[in-house]
Amino acid sequence: MHEVKVALFAETKKWSGVIRAGTALLFAYFCADMASPYRQIATLVGKELRLEWRQKYALYGTLLYLASTIFVMYITMRNPEASVWNALFWIVQLFITVNTVARSFLQETAGRMLYFYSLAGPRQFIIAKLIYNVLLMCIMSLISLALYTVLLGDPLIDGWFFTGMVCLGGISLSLVFTMLSAIAARAGQNSALMAIMGFPLVILILLILTSASRTAFVVVFQPGLWRMVLLLAGLDVLVIGLALILFPFLWKD
Repeated sequence: MHEVKVALFAETKKWSGVIRAGTALLFAYFCADMASPYRQIATLVGKELRLEWRQKYALYGTLLYLASTIFVMYITMRNPEASVWNALFWIVQLFITVNTVARSFLQETAGRMLYFYSLAGPRQFIIAKLIYNVLLMCIMSLISLALYTVLLGDPLIDGWFFTGMVCLGGISLSLVFTMLSAIAARAGQNSALMAIMGFPLVILILLILTSASRTAFVVVFQPGLWRMVLLLAGLDVLVIGLALILFPFLWKD
């Protein structure tokens, strides 16, 4: 009888060891899965959303700036010509991007960046920033377009095309200013550096956007339209590639 109890105890101990080992392996598997790059990116994007929601005063300030700027244009010009309407809209978009996206890295303290350094890789971090800023800028661009058409009239013939160009322009501007904000933040929070480096890229993007969006105001098809759209998309891909290549070197500092 005693030998049977000893055998049962040994068998139970062996199986409990197997169960503990299996539990440890499952825990390690799920931890590794949680640490996967895609999950890190999703977590960082969620962090940005929660942080923006807690700091609602910054978002409300940007919306107030947007509404007041368009209202001043409405008081001074009422219903401008189509070419003036188009040019002023993209100027407003530029300043909205500066106020909304440019503070993306400038508000990150050294201690917070050190904390992120221990949680995620540099490419996951910059991709999360790019995704969040693209989403935020698309929303702000659509709000801007709605207020603009309500107050300054709607001279658009092809509204859907112009809406697509607004989203594409918001994506392009947000990508450029996110990368420039990262460089300026690692250079001692120097906002002037961001303006100096971004001037050539921003001028090129605005020239393409204003030229391509003229199609929305005329019935005749504009030659070279899709070439300009592809050029703008190529610039976006180039900016993303540069961000993925350069940011790991900034991350190490």
